[in-house]
Amino acid sequence: MHDIKLIRDNPDAFDAGLAKRGLAPQSAILIELDASRREALGKQQDAETERNALSKQIGKAKATGDEAEFNRLRGEVDRLKTVLEEAGQQARHFDETLNQHLAALPNLPHDDVPQGADENDNEQVRRWGDPRAMDFAPRDHVDLGEGLGQMDFKTAAEISGSRFVALRGGLARMERALAQFMLDLHTSEHGYEEVSPPYMVRDEAMFGTGQLPKFADDLFRTTDHRWLIPTAEVPLTNLVRDAIHAESDLPMRMTAYTPCFRSEAGSAGRDTRGMIRLHQFQKVEMVSITTPDDSDAELERMTACAEKVLQLLELPYRVMKLCSGDMGFAARRTYDLEVWMPSQDCYREISSCSTCGDFQARRMDARFRKEGEKRPAFLHTLNGSGVAVGRALVAVLENHQNADGSITIPAALRPYMGGLETITA
Repeated sequence: MHDIKLIRDNPDAFDAGLAKRGLAPQSAILIELDASRREALGKQQDAETERNALSKQIGKAKATGDEAEFNRLRGEVDRLKTVLEEAGQQARHFDETLNQHLAALPNLPHDDVPQGADENDNEQVRRWGDPRAMDFAPRDHVDLGEGLGQMDFKTAAEISGSRFVALRGGLARMERALAQFMLDLHTSEHGYEEVSPPYMVRDEAMFGTGQLPKFADDLFRTTDHRWLIPTAEVPLTNLVRDAIHAESDLPMRMTAYTPCFRSEAGSAGRDTRGMIRLHQFQKVEMVSITTPDDSDAELERMTACAEKVLQLLELPYRVMKLCSGDMGFAARRTYDLEVWMPSQDCYREISSCSTCGDFQARRMDARFRKEGEKRPAFLHTLNGSGVAVGRALVAVLENHQNADGSITIPAALRPYMGGLETITA
């Protein structure tokens, strides 16, 4: 959500930010709606002031027995009542229309976000690790998992439909081990508090983090009109909604391991093979709540925390700064971590870390009060995958595969696998 006062004061800058997103100028219509809303509120306030003054005069007329003046004043009050109702309706109409327009607009990119249309315009920031030289043709994770007899798409489809998988044996254990490893790392070394949040949320929570109203088609909804979470970002970030927090409580850093549910309505035909794009998947999420002064540094810190996961799993990756056309709706700046996939001979996204500025905080009225100041300010929110568990499993399978189809377990995972070093059929 955007601050209409800032739009009034800086219309050209606002439109320039939207242009960077590939959107048409919006400041003129927003300012016009705001002016109409304020005009209606002014009429309402003037009528209320006049009615209050007339009420005092009515009392005097009644006290003196001036019936003619009394009736005249009553007629004026009745007229003002109509004016109040009409002005109130107009104010509500313009306020709702203005808020609908504002709610549909994405966050404005940070000044240093590269201009671009899609992933081809993203900029590489750094790279870690070298892809392993294999003296055999690498197999993809589907062939590996099915070869082990521990990855079953066919039966899962019979149970649930396409884009579901059933893991068994060592791979099911590895999925659990990956999540435990990530949670332990983020809580014991990176200072995140573990949270077990709800998996279903209301409209207000989805609106707060920016999934609604724009992305309703990409979500799953229950019969009682709650939403299955597409990421733990939603419940974690909403834990600070509708409140004023003390500056001394910041930063708040939270992490959670949850299932995530996405209809992938806008991804038809993409990654239909395997575990890259499922309707249900597991993810360890990180969320930070901080002050405006600290949010840029917090993004660098969060990205480094996600990178540490990949380093310990011995997975080559690169960090990409997303261009304006590839960023998410609520993001102000985003780094994607892309892990090497031998079977595809390319890097694929495994984590996305974003700062949202005060965009989400405005939508959920999440504020803080600086020490010594009376007026509260909006918080800054950040979120990042720490990391997607299913994609980490895929990356481990492909990068640590052996010629015989077995999988060497990275050293960091072995304590979570009972000391097991290899997964075999």
